[in-house]
Amino acid sequence: MAQLAVRIMCPSERGPPAVTGLFASKATKRAAAQNYDNLTSAVKKILRGYEREMTARFIAFRSHWQYEASFCTPGEGHEKGGVEGEVGYFRRNHWVPVPAARDLADLNAKLFADCRQDENRMLAARTQSVGTLLLIEKEHLLPLPAEDFDLAEVSFPRVDQAGCAKVRTNFYSVPLKPGTVVEARVYSSVVEFRQDGIRVAQHERSYDRARQILDLEHYLDVLERKPGALRGSKPLALWRAQGRWPESYDRLWELMTGRHGRQAGARSMVAVIRMGGEFGHAKLEATVAEALELGCTDVAAIRHLLMSDQLQHTAQQTIEIGVLAAYERPLPTMIEYNQLLTAGINEVQA
Repeated sequence: MAQLAVRIMCPSERGPPAVTGLFASKATKRAAAQNYDNLTSAVKKILRGYEREMTARFIAFRSHWQYEASFCTPGEGHEKGGVEGEVGYFRRNHWVPVPAARDLADLNAKLFADCRQDENRMLAARTQSVGTLLLIEKEHLLPLPAEDFDLAEVSFPRVDQAGCAKVRTNFYSVPLKPGTVVEARVYSSVVEFRQDGIRVAQHERSYDRARQILDLEHYLDVLERKPGALRGSKPLALWRAQGRWPESYDRLWELMTGRHGRQAGARSMVAVIRMGGEFGHAKLEATVAEALELGCTDVAAIRHLLMSDQLQHTAQQTIEIGVLAAYERPLPTMIEYNQLLTAGINEVQA
């Protein structure tokens, strides 16, 4: 066997049961046999020996990718000694010093690149590299199915009066009316909400309990009707804590309040924040800073600045007259007319 090891980092061990198997099979473009611990998301009950009663979701996953799953004996660490050895090898060769990453996706991209680098590795008593053996082995493996398997855990919560839908033990904001039933799809790192098959919201998944995950954009319709609630709102406080509300927004808000009044100023600020969903928040933040430098606090003017790169200005072009130059005439002059006027005035005075 090629013994290619593929690694992926998840925010919690409570993620979908076979994320690693899916990642490995996609990475190597083949179906693969997987050896698992007795994780509760895959094993419902441990039977005699190596027999397991698996969860329905795991059976569906395994059946879709067409591979055989085996499970270790509880308390028998030697059955997965090779796995522990691979973890140590990878840590020493790729994680010393500890890598820096912007987020989980960036870290997994680095992990995958390191795994591809390990294809050049030569194992003991082998005359060919892991990557070369993988190519040879690949010809004898089953092809992958044409369609992916959705790992999401699906539920249908109802939106409460606070504009949130409860998924597992946490509450996530949704831009829908209270009482609406929404489709929630839980992945290892995100929670996605859909209505009529269209995604209406997505949040980073929280593994805490009884926590509210709120997005200010989901409350803009309400705040437009009740702008006075913006300053003390919890979604705004969360945006500040997450670094999504820069200091320039507060300066713009203060200028708008001084010019239009408290209520109208807050409503104008809501209109500005709404543009972030249309043009992107990074571009909006840069445009607000530009508007402050220009001394501009008008919502329409900020929108104009956001759209400045899309405006088409027709350049003036010089037109060649050509043969029409023969019909060119000098511009009229009023000198003779002015002389007549002067002569007439002198006669009247005389």
